[in-house]
Amino acid sequence: MVTRRTFVGTLAGGLLAAPLAAEGQETAKVARIGFLFLNLAPNPHLKEAFRQGLRDLGYVEGHNVVIEYRDAEGKLERLPALAAELIALQVDVILAGGTPQALAAKHASRTLPIVFAAAADPVTDGLVTSLARPGGNVTGLASLNPELIGKCLEQLKQAVPGVNRVAVLWPPGGLGERTDKDMLKGAEVAARALGMRLQFVEARGPDDFDRAFSEMTKARAGALTVLPSTMFLNERRRLVDLAAKNRLPTVFPNRDSVDAGGLMSYGPNIADNFRRAATYVDKILRGAKPGDLPVERPTKFELIINLKTAKALGLTIPPSLLQRADQVIE
Repeated sequence: MVTRRTFVGTLAGGLLAAPLAAEGQETAKVARIGFLFLNLAPNPHLKEAFRQGLRDLGYVEGHNVVIEYRDAEGKLERLPALAAELIALQVDVILAGGTPQALAAKHASRTLPIVFAAAADPVTDGLVTSLARPGGNVTGLASLNPELIGKCLEQLKQAVPGVNRVAVLWPPGGLGERTDKDMLKGAEVAARALGMRLQFVEARGPDDFDRAFSEMTKARAGALTVLPSTMFLNERRRLVDLAAKNRLPTVFPNRDSVDAGGLMSYGPNIADNFRRAATYVDKILRGAKPGDLPVERPTKFELIINLKTAKALGLTIPPSLLQRADQVIE
């Protein structure tokens, strides 16, 4: 026999247990990330680096995270529409590869969190107020150190003993006025310390390449260093071919150019930036505000040397330099 007290207690316990059971049956919220890229085809490893970073943090695509990929296929004019698509899909955060993607996303929304993985100069480009306190809805990782040009010239001096006249290929306005100024000044300071004379050669676009290399050969440049630029990166195969045609030992700021046949590169490991960007995304998904997350500079740099190209140029790379290389392509 069930007494009234027992019945009431059982009923109350059942009512309390019901919502608890329902709560236990609810599935955890699936994070939704927008991945906005300018040209993914030549850089699939960057996408994989970001995914690996997420996996390291416990995210599994199709299980607790969905990534919406949008690729402009190298066409800058497509970025605004692709950013708008991601916002319409109500993603929780957008991972923007570089400066053009981040700017397109920021122009599309002043509230949706945006993380850039490799912005050259986020302050000058208007992405953040300062590196320490970004403010607004954008943060991430920078890809440029003004001291980089000095290191590139130093590596070039060791690879090509006796070189004293070096051409510097740069894109006016490509990195912002302040960054351009810092890079060129840094190049001059480093060159003086290394006993080099520099020839600054401008190239605003691919149509300027032939003229630029003609100027280098007329001035009898003994080697070339290429400053960081999204345009130069996208046109790396043509630059590599022109350097080979004009027999100019060249140091690039990114390893992709060495993979394409360039002599050597020294610069930040961009794949590492994309992996670290996953940490920013994770913090934002857990409630952090982008404006409170300081922008980080590159922490991992790499020296890549292509011995095939060195041989074709008649160069013998010193063993001391080869020992310091992170990778030697043979």
